[in-house]
Amino acid sequence: MISTLPRRLPTIPLRNRKECLVIEAQEELVYNDTRRKNSGGYFIWEREDGEMEQKSRLTTLCYIEHEGAYLMLHRISKKNDVNKDKWIGVGGHFEGDESPEDCLLREVKEETGLTLTSWRFRGLVTFIAEGWETEYMCLYTADKYEGNMTACSEGALEWVKKEDVLSLNLWEGDKIFFKLLNEEVPFFSLKLAYKGDRLTEAALNGKQMELFDVLDEDGKRTGVVRERSLVHMDGVPHGTAHIWIVRENEDKTYDLLLQKRSQGKDSYPGCYDISSAGHVRAGDDFLPSAVRELKEELGIEAGEEDLEFAGCHKGYMEEIFYGRMFKDSEVSAVYVYRKPVDAEHLMLQKEEVESIMWMELGECMEAVRHHRIPNCIYLDELEMLERYLSGKQRG
Repeated sequence: MISTLPRRLPTIPLRNRKECLVIEAQEELVYNDTRRKNSGGYFIWEREDGEMEQKSRLTTLCYIEHEGAYLMLHRISKKNDVNKDKWIGVGGHFEGDESPEDCLLREVKEETGLTLTSWRFRGLVTFIAEGWETEYMCLYTADKYEGNMTACSEGALEWVKKEDVLSLNLWEGDKIFFKLLNEEVPFFSLKLAYKGDRLTEAALNGKQMELFDVLDEDGKRTGVVRERSLVHMDGVPHGTAHIWIVRENEDKTYDLLLQKRSQGKDSYPGCYDISSAGHVRAGDDFLPSAVRELKEELGIEAGEEDLEFAGCHKGYMEEIFYGRMFKDSEVSAVYVYRKPVDAEHLMLQKEEVESIMWMELGECMEAVRHHRIPNCIYLDELEMLERYLSGKQRG
């Protein structure tokens, strides 16, 4: 007999949750020796009572607002919960022929006791977690409701001030969409992928977002990966590679190649900076990142053996750009590149570099010390570079 799968399936023991069966659209499934056909994207789930249940890949997630706070659900009650111990909004899987709004209203009522009277559909979030089925979450905010709040069987409900939400135990990707919500970004599509708790991919409206490893005070990875704008909003330590292109003069002094940052940069536009510099992407190391930056920004094909490690530098700057605070806490590997460079024939990455110029090291230090040129160069890094080059001469 061929029929659609019921919402509640007969009990079938599974050795573990990962053996749950995935049903794709219009595929046939042999289940208890009965061949059934599914009309949408679902997966089979073993409930806590041992029974099997069909669940949709489509879900809703809602953040209810009241007097500058979000209603947050601390997921501490359910077993085998992908959100275990995390703070999230309220919502759940579509049932039957529900629309997103049908699911939203039902789930909010079931989990909070509240009846929504005003809500906004803010975006679609694709949630991918290793060992779990992919979900497509319809993201909502709501600002009006009726009724009295009741206890939730899936965890503890609590009103949390919006400015305190990011300090909770959230999925790192949730911090991205909270930022989008707070900035009133129009309807968006956000793809988030995880390996365990570690964010491995984030894409906004089809465009990949930059992810960085969060470092400790010693420059070691903490295991946390965070999106670029959040790193600079929070001022958390992250890795960068700094490459100084130098040429030695006959009098044993050195010239440095300085780049002038593009006017379109989100920080320090039009300022003079290191010859080439860039962030270390999540999972990457300093030296390969330095080689990549030289190629991308200046078109220089360098090998790792061409770069001399001059030391490690820790720096912190903060400024307001375009009305937003920008905090930069860098742990930088500093390299020296000595091969001859024809500055007139370099291939500049216009999105990053407006122009370049040579400046003698001592003159550059004085210009930075006395603010004679617009710059975002650390004076103590120049001093470290001077010590390194002087030591090489003596050696």
